[in-house]
Amino acid sequence: MDDKEALRVGAAVRRRRRTLGLTLAAVATRSGLSVPFLSQIENERARPSARSLDRVADALETTTARLRAAADSARAVELVRAGEGDGARRVVRGRHQLSALEFTGEMDLGREFQHRNDEVMYVVEGAAEVEAEGQAYRLERGDTLFLSGGVRHRWRATMPETRLLVVAVAEHVDATNDPRR
Repeated sequence: MDDKEALRVGAAVRRRRRTLGLTLAAVATRSGLSVPFLSQIENERARPSARSLDRVADALETTTARLRAAADSARAVELVRAGEGDGARRVVRGRHQLSALEFTGEMDLGREFQHRNDEVMYVVEGAAEVEAEGQAYRLERGDTLFLSGGVRHRWRATMPETRLLVVAVAEHVDATNDPRR
């Protein structure tokens, strides 16, 4: 593992620890490493050896390969060019905390949606109709509609040139139990 890769794994370690609801002290007990050292890893001020990273991964009930993959996806920079996709295209590819889709054209998916996490619908061009919680909303260019997690909704584009951007907290991320809300 090179120095850059060793440093990048800290954010992945922190996310995994928090997902499991563990304190640094609990991970220290499980791994046999010190709390200050684990804190330095999470804050990307320490470079764990391969053995130390194995111990952290075991304590977090995962593998070093998964921690490295999570670190890589956390630092991803990816360009998606206009024109890729037909009617619907992913604006953010891969498994990230953010999901973004762009829908183009007069489109009616003909079904109701309900996501566990929050989402925002933004009309780039054209117009759309959204039904949410029994109320209808007409969105036009530049309008944004926020839907909190759990809201049942359906939508349809009402003009041929409509471009609708839907940005959401990814489904694999449990953002519904945020104690700060």
